[in-house]
Amino acid sequence: MKPVYFDSAATTQVREEVIQVMQETLLNSYGNPSSTHAYGRASKSIIETTRKIIAKELNASPQEIIFTSGGTEADNMILRCAVRDANVTTIITSPIEHHAVLHTVEELRNEYDVTVEYVKLQECGTPDYADLERLLTANDERKLVSLMHVNNEVGNILDIDKVSMLCKANNALFHSDTVQSIGHYKWDVEKTPIDFMTAAAHKFHGPKGIGFAFIRKSNTLKPLIFGGSQERGFRAGTEPTHNIKGLETAFVLAYKNLEDERVYVEGLKGYFKSEIKKAIPEVKFNGNCSDDSKSTYTLINVCLPMSAEKALTLQFQLDLKGVACSKGSACQSGSGKGSHVLAHILDEEDQKKPSIRFSFCKYNTKEEIDYVIDTLKEFVEK
Repeated sequence: MKPVYFDSAATTQVREEVIQVMQETLLNSYGNPSSTHAYGRASKSIIETTRKIIAKELNASPQEIIFTSGGTEADNMILRCAVRDANVTTIITSPIEHHAVLHTVEELRNEYDVTVEYVKLQECGTPDYADLERLLTANDERKLVSLMHVNNEVGNILDIDKVSMLCKANNALFHSDTVQSIGHYKWDVEKTPIDFMTAAAHKFHGPKGIGFAFIRKSNTLKPLIFGGSQERGFRAGTEPTHNIKGLETAFVLAYKNLEDERVYVEGLKGYFKSEIKKAIPEVKFNGNCSDDSKSTYTLINVCLPMSAEKALTLQFQLDLKGVACSKGSACQSGSGKGSHVLAHILDEEDQKKPSIRFSFCKYNTKEEIDYVIDTLKEFVEK
């Protein structure tokens, strides 16, 4: 069996078309986008075309799209600037957000003395919307809500329209880390009154090191990075034209093929669920993974029935068998700590068992799923 890659929630395989267009851009469009000669203007044109394409797909204005190095920078930039420039004194978030949000919020608490409130979670990990409304109406403080659209570990989907309307009704700003969902779900920011969104190209078969922030034009934030006048003066630094072109190509292809690829990947997830339940009846699905209406089609997180001692070597054994997957998110896998997400939604007994995230894409097959499930079954029964 060739190596099996089931870790697309961490990063995706770059599409061949993206690699090709990036190579062409590196070879032929190497002018500095800020230069006024023909080489510079050609690079600038690529950047502005990409901005317009993204804006059109999201039903946004081009001026509302700011290119960044990825989701982490975009999250940091939005949260920090909202506190500094938009008079935000209270941030409402959840304890199972990505650390790009959680760690930034803690720093802002220390630096600016902002109040941080954590919305209660339902048993599966979904935010309690009634508790969110309670927090929003508790006082007249200027509030920012930061809740991710698709949880990167368990795949829970936030009711983003509901949260948007709650925030709008209570004059609160709304930021969502949409890194796991842009490229996989349709968006219309005119229908959904969200203030801030973030994206990273490497989550939808584009290059690493490039992403963007959507910042609604009614929010007059000031720059976080100073220097040149790039990105309309909001984000200084010479733009990586080849990465932006790669982002554009990946973004266009993601939405051009969205329905066909969604149906295919949904089929893979459904097949994985049914086959692993047959092979390992005691397996549990974490969060809302088993409910397709409440969980993303791109990933599944399973709790396996084995002792804590045996679980210590599971990831190693999977790697030996050529299976790439995640124990928690890739961003924290080197920390030696357990998943903060699972710590909030699993009981004490299940936290001792191994939980593994498998995430799928267009390049995966049912044969790969069969191989992985056979490998898991063999290890569980050993």
